[in-house]
This record gives sequence, C-alpha cells and structure tokens, in this order.
Amino acid sequence: MVKAILHGACGRMGHMIADIVSRDAGIEIVAGIDAFGSAYAQFPVYASLAECREEADVIIDFSTAAAMEDLLAFSAQRGIPAVVCTTGLSADQDALLKKTSEKVAVLKSANMSVGINLLQTLLAEAAPKLAAAGFDIEIVEKHHNQKIDAPSGTAIALADSVNEALNNEYEYVYDRSARREKRPVKEIGISAVRGGTIVGDHDVIFAGEDEVITFSHRAYSRAVFGKGAVEAAKFLAGKPAGFYTMHDVLA
Repeated sequence: MVKAILHGACGRMGHMIADIVSRDAGIEIVAGIDAFGSAYAQFPVYASLAECREEADVIIDFSTAAAMEDLLAFSAQRGIPAVVCTTGLSADQDALLKKTSEKVAVLKSANMSVGINLLQTLLAEAAPKLAAAGFDIEIVEKHHNQKIDAPSGTAIALADSVNEALNNEYEYVYDRSARREKRPVKEIGISAVRGGTIVGDHDVIFAGEDEVITFSHRAYSRAVFGKGAVEAAKFLAGKPAGFYTMHDVLA
C-alpha cells in the first residue's frame, strides 16, 4: 500500500483528498501538514514539515505558493516524491520544481482532472488546422470568488498547449482596456471571471469567419481534482527522479 503525506491537509482540497483516500484500498495517509489545522481521526497533522517523522512513499500537495520552497526542500532531503497541485507559482518556483526533479520524482500539472489533460491533447491537434484557417483564439475561465490567482493555472496550461502546437508564435493578452486597435492575429486572449462558488469552467474559443468552435470543460465538484491527485500519487510512488505530469499518469 502507498503511504502518503498530505501537505495542506486541512484546506478544502485536503479534506477532499482525505475522504477519497479513506475509500481507496491502494493508498493511505500517514500524516498531514497544515499550519492552521488539527489532527484527523485517521492520521496526525503537524504544523510544519520539520515536525513530520513518518515514513512515506509520496507527498500530495494542495497548499499555497508560499509553502513551495519548504515542501521541495523536504521532498529532496527525505527522498519522497511529490505531487504538486498548488497553482499560482512564480517563474522562480517553477524553475525550482524542475531543479528538485533532478533529485527526486516531482509531478506537476496545472489541473489534475482527467478531462482537462485530455482536452490539452485535443487542442494541440486542432490548433494548427484552425489557426491556418484564420481562426482567432480566446480563452475564458471562471472560478469561485475565493480563488486568489488569475488567470488560472489551467487557463495558462490550455493556452500553452495551443501555443506550443503553433511554434510558440502567439502572445498572451490579459487586458485590452488600454488598447485602441484591431485585434492582432497572433494573440491568445485570456479572460478571468470570479464569482460565487464556481468550481472551474474553461472555454477555449476558436472564432473564425461565420463560425465558432468552442472546446469546453466544466468541473462540477472538486472531487475531479482530488481523484486525479490520488491516482497521480499512486503512479509517482517509487518512480525515479524526474519531472512528470498527468499525461504520464494517463499514458
């Protein structure tokens, strides 16, 4: 059985992960980390990684960007692979993820759902054909009013899937309010909506002459992210050092 440390144990996703794992015979949580939480009935929760002495095969992280450096240092020092689900990381933190993966297995995806990762594959196939046909590309993402980062990491990942298929020739544009000119051809507009309790909506719009094609993904529960993270943890346990994504899990 895979033994996991849950980093960010007492947040909404932490509770979701704990519930999913409690019903999965292939994995168990041996300890949680959360500066603002208290122990679960099933496992202890520590205020910091430094206090955790439990042996584990993998770390599942749903914390905050501010905790990333400590998490990666702990992962490398203890040799415990990490599934990093925290979004809103800086360029320096992304670089640190890659650097840490030279010492220990690290899996990072902007979105842990199976649907989003399959959507990225579909976009990479469709984008070159639609761009060649003159379609403009826009992305609209919607999330709950408590989400801190904007645009979402998933929106950026979807844009990257499109742009990489187009030789990275497109510029990302987040705000047109100060601009008074026609829309350039080679840009991807990315818009963020925040309100209510929206779990996560993403639309990738290809707008052509007299027709529009929209690729959409709707998450109706955070459980889709939790299930993906648990599957990723079971996949990553025992893997050699390297940088992995959900595409490796689904391969």
